Amino acid sequence: MIRILGIVGSPRAGGNTERLVAEALKASAEAGAQTEIVRISDKDIKPCDACMSCRKTGECKIKDDLESIFNKMIEADGLILASPVYFGSATPQIKALIDRAGYLSIARNRVFENKVGAPMVVARRAGHNFTFAQLLFFFLHQGMIVPGSTYWSIAFGREKGEVKEDEEGMLTARVLGKKMVWLIAKIKSPS
Repeated sequence: MIRILGIVGSPRAGGNTERLVAEALKASAEAGAQTEIVRISDKDIKPCDACMSCRKTGECKIKDDLESIFNKMIEADGLILASPVYFGSATPQIKALIDRAGYLSIARNRVFENKVGAPMVVARRAGHNFTFAQLLFFFLHQGMIVPGSTYWSIAFGREKGEVKEDEEGMLTARVLGKKMVWLIAKIKSPS
């Protein structure tokens, strides 16, 4: 069974970022994957304090909701990390997640190596390229494999629901969701 986890880094539940991720996961499910969405909006994820204790223990000393999400990330074959653009970059919530998950992965012998990962970004108007790069660089740093789509996996919208009016953005999400399943299947069963 192929498992894909979508992590929505928006503090706004039910917003455009969540809708875009849901579109990709729906396509993944139609292609045969088991999918799950995690909303950071209802989680407490504190920023990394660079104590480096995880390098010695393999555990993060900060007690919050990161561990349960990190475990889901490890169990998944594919990860979608998504963020709206906040003042030209990713939200503090998703940044805290990737900083701490990245350190923990390194401490545990690079647990994300060779998994499939894809960034998704929603912008009102601009800042999507930098935000996309922030999320993309996490995957590349972790030795993950990033699939393409018909375009970068970005969409535009401000008010809740507006992202659905971006037909190209929604199509890109659907193609990405299917491409992730295809790529994971190839990795799991190379012919």
